Amino acid sequence: MMVPFVAIMIPLFQAFSKWGLLNTTLGFLLPTISTPFLIMLFRQSARSFPHDILEAARLDGLNEFHIFLRIFVPTMKSTYASAAIITFMGAWNSYLWPKVIMTEKTSITMPMLVANLKEGYVTDYGVLMLAVLLCSIPTVIIFFLLQKQFAEGITGAVK
Repeated sequence: MMVPFVAIMIPLFQAFSKWGLLNTTLGFLLPTISTPFLIMLFRQSARSFPHDILEAARLDGLNEFHIFLRIFVPTMKSTYASAAIITFMGAWNSYLWPKVIMTEKTSITMPMLVANLKEGYVTDYGVLMLAVLLCSIPTVIIFFLLQKQFAEGITGAVK
């Protein structure tokens, strides 16, 4: 069952406070990395993997670790690329969790910076649009870097 993040945010904050993970990168990224959606994505990708290939690898003398390392991991590149983009976008566009976990003013994310630009009665829309553009550039770069894996995954699925 996927629980909304707002429902588990306070217990996460209490646990991270006890563990000393406030104002740390690990405390910021840990909830983003281990989401139920990514677990389901990898599970479904693994379940759709052809068992004939695994049996052929076992007949060739590969043990389970080598099957995983040499066959399973390279064929799931599109899944890893999808997980990387989903995780990156979740962490990069996150506003509420960094606002809670990052208590120091020196620790600020781009969405928090954009929100701070809009405070008050006067808004400089040129600066605001530039900040939004700068926020979107890393996401576009990550997508273009992982675009090849997406294309390979799609062409592999069509066969």
